[in-house]
Amino acid sequence: MKNILVPIDLSPVTDNTVEIAARFAKGFGSKIWLVHVAAPDPDFVGFGTGPKYVRDQRADELKKEHSQIQVMAENLRTKGFSAEALLVQGPTSATIIEEARRLEADLIIMGSHGHGAIYKTFVGSVSQQVLGDSTVPVLIIPAKEKE
Repeated sequence: MKNILVPIDLSPVTDNTVEIAARFAKGFGSKIWLVHVAAPDPDFVGFGTGPKYVRDQRADELKKEHSQIQVMAENLRTKGFSAEALLVQGPTSATIIEEARRLEADLIIMGSHGHGAIYKTFVGSVSQQVLGDSTVPVLIIPAKEKE
């Protein structure tokens, strides 16, 4: 197994997901690709590229997120793992699938937030969409450990 893609959203489930991915990478000698999918830039009717203060705020958010994932990759590298971090923009599940294809991922390891059926009915589940669309195995890490 050469490449493991780990989509991360910088939520509370991220650390556990990365830790489990590191265990797999160690066992298989794989490279870890941390991929954070940021929302696409907002569209503004009549503003073209949008007001400057909104563009500045969005740029600051992206810089912060980029910095966070780079720190995570560096932490993995200091532990002896081969790891890279990417921040890409786009629709979440489609972008994860595209990055898995582009990076030739052999496995996708992603965390689940553990939302209930009502949430999934109205909002959907990125994990379920990736699982349904992926051509490579997907390991979904539950949000909560069973007691």
